Amino acid sequence: MMLDSVILETSKISDAAVIWLHGLGADGHDFESIVPELRLPTDLKIRFIFPHAPTMPVTVNGGYVMPAWYDIAGGGVLDNEDEEGMKRSQKQIVELIEAEKKKGVPANRIILAGFSQGGAMTLFSGLRYPQKLAGLMVLSAYLPLAEKTTAEMNEANSKTPVFMAHGKQDGVVPYEGARISKEFLLKRGCPVEWHEYNMAHSIHPQEIRDIYAWIQTVLR
Repeated sequence: MMLDSVILETSKISDAAVIWLHGLGADGHDFESIVPELRLPTDLKIRFIFPHAPTMPVTVNGGYVMPAWYDIAGGGVLDNEDEEGMKRSQKQIVELIEAEKKKGVPANRIILAGFSQGGAMTLFSGLRYPQKLAGLMVLSAYLPLAEKTTAEMNEANSKTPVFMAHGKQDGVVPYEGARISKEFLLKRGCPVEWHEYNMAHSIHPQEIRDIYAWIQTVLR
């Protein structure tokens, strides 16, 4: 079934879309308030879609059932990665992209975005999608199953702009892991715009301004 989503329209008729995936344990409302903070020009005509992840037991949290895009077994985020769960969520994310296309928004006017687990799924899904997207926005996240990405990356999105932003004091998704992911993508020809901030696992005011500029660049 199609994921339930919070939808914000910035225009009566939208010709672009941002599908924004939340982090572990949150929901689609988590980044709803950021839209007015971005102060994007109304002529961009963007529809923002904030889907709610399905609920599942998360091993690292004692099996507690919560919204999650995939399971985390414990230890570091790269330990015992849940490929099956990622592929299941990937299908649901692709359904959201296809729904926007049916509404008249072409793939190259769709930005896939996400924070933390949502950012990991942005890279996992976006790099494998068979039609060029406008861009991939990855906040406080990393590239999961990196080695498999080399073989499974679709040529259509091998040169899609990637915005990566991370906090130097992030204790949830370590800064070094994100930096390694960035270098991995750059070596494979992915155009990555990298930003780092003095913050933990959160959103920085300067980050909002940087997102504002990047969205306009990829949608203009």
